[in-house]
Amino acid sequence: MLPQALENLVDAIGRLPGVGSRTAERYAYFLFKSDQKIARSLSEALDDLHDGIKTCPKTFALISAGETLSPLYTDRARDKSVVLVVEEPLDIVAIEKTHSFHGTYHVLGGVLSPIDGVEPKDLHIKELLKRLDDDDVQEVIIATNASVEGESTAIFLQKALRKASPAVKVSRLARGIPIGVDLEYADQITLTHALNGRTEL
Repeated sequence: MLPQALENLVDAIGRLPGVGSRTAERYAYFLFKSDQKIARSLSEALDDLHDGIKTCPKTFALISAGETLSPLYTDRARDKSVVLVVEEPLDIVAIEKTHSFHGTYHVLGGVLSPIDGVEPKDLHIKELLKRLDDDDVQEVIIATNASVEGESTAIFLQKALRKASPAVKVSRLARGIPIGVDLEYADQITLTHALNGRTEL
């Protein structure tokens, strides 16, 4: 019913996560009826996407193709003795927006998930353990998500870090009830962490 070129664009957009067929049609039609500069700009950005990005060999964060290491690692103002471990590169963006962390990062590249076939060897755990000595790390902050897989990964990391270097402090991001959420709507994992992490007033 639509011209083939538009159908192709709808199909391509529809492959994005969270985008249904109706939304894909709206996006495609918007790009068609808008100034061609918008579509060209998007096309150029997509063309440069894979060639313009690579992974930092030390932290496994995403960096520009022309960079050797992540600027968040090479910056002298960053404290290399404190490493915050996240699941994916975009998790770094969320932490950086707080302007509260001044250490360095380490991206695991996922979480342990036997059902999906993800084992410790599939994550950047070995490289994290190597950094303990290379950077004289004093504290590792585990910031995996509060999912079953995230919790399992955190426990595995804690044991691996303690075994590799007992002197290194291993901490976990605090969990609790978000502001504005009633207790009756909080899930069991969040409530458990809130109880275990309670503070004295």
